Amino acid sequence: MDYKYKVGQLRTSQILFTYGIGSIADLLNLSVMIMGMEEWDTSYMKEIREDRLLLEVRKELNTSVKKLLSPPLNLNNDSNNNPWEEKIGVPVAPFPSWMVCPLCRLLAPLESQLFQVKENKHRPEQTRYVHPNCINAKKNPPTVIPVRFLVACEQGHLDDFPWLYFVHQGNTKCQGPLRLQEYGVSGSTTEIFAKCDKCEAQRVLSEAFGELGKRSLPRCRGRHPHLRNFEIENPCDQQMRAMLLGASNSWFAVNLSAISLPSGNNELEEIVDKNWQKLEKATTPDRLELIIEVGDLQVLGTYPLEEVFNVIEAKRDNQEVLEYQDLKTPEWEALSQADTSKNTSEFQLTSVEPPTGYADYFEQTVLVDRLKEVRAFIGFTRIQSPGDIEDSEQSEQDNQPQSRKKYLSPISRKLPEWVPASEIRGEGIFLQFAEDRIKMWEDSKSVKERETLVREARKNWLNSRNIDPDKGKFPGMRYLLIHSFAHALMSQLAIACGYNAASLRERIYSTLPSEKNGPHAGVLIYTAAADSEGTLGGLVSLGKPDTLGYHISAALKTMKLCASDPLCAEHQPTDANLSLHWA
Repeated sequence: MDYKYKVGQLRTSQILFTYGIGSIADLLNLSVMIMGMEEWDTSYMKEIREDRLLLEVRKELNTSVKKLLSPPLNLNNDSNNNPWEEKIGVPVAPFPSWMVCPLCRLLAPLESQLFQVKENKHRPEQTRYVHPNCINAKKNPPTVIPVRFLVACEQGHLDDFPWLYFVHQGNTKCQGPLRLQEYGVSGSTTEIFAKCDKCEAQRVLSEAFGELGKRSLPRCRGRHPHLRNFEIENPCDQQMRAMLLGASNSWFAVNLSAISLPSGNNELEEIVDKNWQKLEKATTPDRLELIIEVGDLQVLGTYPLEEVFNVIEAKRDNQEVLEYQDLKTPEWEALSQADTSKNTSEFQLTSVEPPTGYADYFEQTVLVDRLKEVRAFIGFTRIQSPGDIEDSEQSEQDNQPQSRKKYLSPISRKLPEWVPASEIRGEGIFLQFAEDRIKMWEDSKSVKERETLVREARKNWLNSRNIDPDKGKFPGMRYLLIHSFAHALMSQLAIACGYNAASLRERIYSTLPSEKNGPHAGVLIYTAAADSEGTLGGLVSLGKPDTLGYHISAALKTMKLCASDPLCAEHQPTDANLSLHWA
């Protein structure tokens, strides 16, 4: 059913990475599904230009993708005071569609018309469904609540819990009514029973989970509720799995990201690139002059009109012949070279000495006073996280992993012409490892022995999940080293830089000498909190040699104690449980 009411608010970053397409947002009185791209109104969505990222998105999805668009945003600050204003936002629909009355315990879907919607135009967060004919209501009809049970499969399908099938232990003509009774206060499934008032069939909810659940639930119907369709042409062969509403494994965003790099060689080219959305329409010098006058581009008035037009034409020609290259190699080149002559208002680098006491291990430290990261949302997975399947940025460049195609859920019914994206501005510290020390470490006997164990553990772990281990490359021990070091250093820096730990991210540059464009060995630790923290300078200030040397020493000392012990210490990669947690 369509949802035509304004029901609440989410931050821009949440729309992409926490409550994106296909996810369930738990509002005050409702549980809603974020709908697919066909239902989004692009009128209030701004185009984000990042050519390298767009090419990567097209490689991952389809060449039909032409744009990266920001989520819809109403820039009128007075909009909340006008309840009759056009609704601007992301489309949602109630999900799950089965509701339960807290007083009479009636369990029914919204299509039954037993529940009615109540809207509050002045307080949209109070929009709710009520049960007007509740037999236990004394005065006002009670607000019904979404049931907290769903079914999903690893192919990304999601569906309402099959209540009639489950209660009657198979297909039935009996249509209830059903009631959901709880006989305890713990919320355990062993204390929750679904009953049929008509035929008096009943069943305990614990039978829907675990091995017993495989025999209690039907096969997956291939439903994508965010697209309002079922995959009929390619029927799903998976078994439904019961899960709780709000479970952390019900939705995992799959994103691609790129650090925005200067594309021009001088100030004029940077101005043209920054305002390309307006200037690309300048097909003649006369039209360019008009665009400069009405487009708030007076800064271009200081340059000769012919020179500006030539730069626009050159950029237009380059756009047409733009070829794909991997995302990280250009970033590595920009960060490792640290050419201050190419600094712009959105990308500023300063090279400093390596951390004090660690000059033999790092070639240089680069302070990134300003940076912009663009992230694009291309799909999602359920049950299996993207990290469990495979790190897309560690896959072979010319061969998309079989696992990605198998588990990635679509965000539109047709081939997408755009994908949601966002811009995040921040700061960071780039550390370039000394290649000779990395190579010496990789060639040591103990690391070689550990690599054998890691490779075998990875192979067994992927095989246990029906993922071909030969479809993606092993990232190498240097990647494990840099990744472990990055997380330890981030935990240490978060204590002193003024940002919380969730606001820091690492971007790893790890390429073996035998690989194309290699070798690379470095890490960029940067702020990545949209909407709020931005660039405050607290992280960059910790990149000075003496300060950073102190924090590296503290991080390495902390690494001697594992926060996951005894979890790691109790596992080995050869154990039957195929866990990758091992000290």
